[in-house]
Amino acid sequence: MEVHRLAVAGREPVIARHVGRQVARVWLRTSRFADVEALAAATLTLGPDAGACYDLGWAQSVTGRPRPALDSYEQALRLYREVDDHGNEAATLTSIGRVYNGLGDRQQALAYYGQALPIVREVGDRAGEAVTLNNIGRVYAGLGDRQRALAYYGQALPMMREVGDRAGEAVTLNNIGLVYDGLGDRQRALAYFGQALPIRREVGDRAGEAVTLNNIGRVYDGLGDRQRALAYFGQALPIRREVGDRAGEAVTLNNIGGVYAGLGDRQRALTYYGQALPILREVGDRAGEAVTLNNIGSIRFQEGDLAGAEEAFDEVLEVFRTIGDRGSEATASFNMASLLLRMDRVDDAIEFQRRAVALAEQTGDPALDQMRAFLVQLEQEQKG
Repeated sequence: MEVHRLAVAGREPVIARHVGRQVARVWLRTSRFADVEALAAATLTLGPDAGACYDLGWAQSVTGRPRPALDSYEQALRLYREVDDHGNEAATLTSIGRVYNGLGDRQQALAYYGQALPIVREVGDRAGEAVTLNNIGRVYAGLGDRQRALAYYGQALPMMREVGDRAGEAVTLNNIGLVYDGLGDRQRALAYFGQALPIRREVGDRAGEAVTLNNIGRVYDGLGDRQRALAYFGQALPIRREVGDRAGEAVTLNNIGGVYAGLGDRQRALTYYGQALPILREVGDRAGEAVTLNNIGSIRFQEGDLAGAEEAFDEVLEVFRTIGDRGSEATASFNMASLLLRMDRVDDAIEFQRRAVALAEQTGDPALDQMRAFLVQLEQEQKG
């Protein structure tokens, strides 16, 4: 670090850029994002540099600033293309795709990954290919196509192990766990998260450790073990704040709210949702915003504020349709149908429930049988 400081002070760009990149790679792996940002900014005082722009973009992305991250990555991409650095061009395309996926623009994410994949294969970058395959899997998981997601993760995981990318291996194991959780196979989800967590601790990935702790908490919440869920969320939250992961902080706040809602403490649940929502809007996490709005709508429903619940559910559906998340749209349509039945609007409820069933069939939703049964109930109500 002292070498970098002296190089910047002495206006030695070659040394500053080389040392800055080496240090940044270590710090990114150990979640020192604020330090990486300061390092890159210092390097950039010596003039444009693709590596510093890339590192800056990474730090901005993981600390919940997607728009500045895109600007930094686009600068890096232009500079890498100017010198025909195809390997780093592909890495930057992949990173841009990851930001768009986080913003809920999954088609744009696929477009960038689609540019990156042939480049990493052409240059023989097996590690980069594995990362890109993993990220494509994440997009399909977000679109509710869980089987296709598993297929991509299944390609990525052996490559990660082949090249010795332990951090990447943990990411992919975590993502596979998320898919199984979404499919309702919670024990298998716990098994994958249980493989990911010690690796993340081994490599010093604090941000990733918090992600997996949060996910384990979600599984226990789904299993009804709410005290254990709170314990895992309670471990995740301070780490997310420590590393500056604003988007992740909001996700965990939302999850804690969900536990309290399940315990019947609606006011405490609303307090946590109320902390999460402005952060999600600040960082542009539209999917997370919709999840939190859905949770707020559910509490309004339970408290008898039906108009307020309908308003929240309308916003939720609009977001999920916009970002193309069919699995979540199915759940939101089911929630809306339940609300409309309570409001004696049976015809409208049937329309939403038919949509919910169709989407659940497409995505392999574990609640499909429940959704079909509710549709039958609604149709019987309609007949009187």
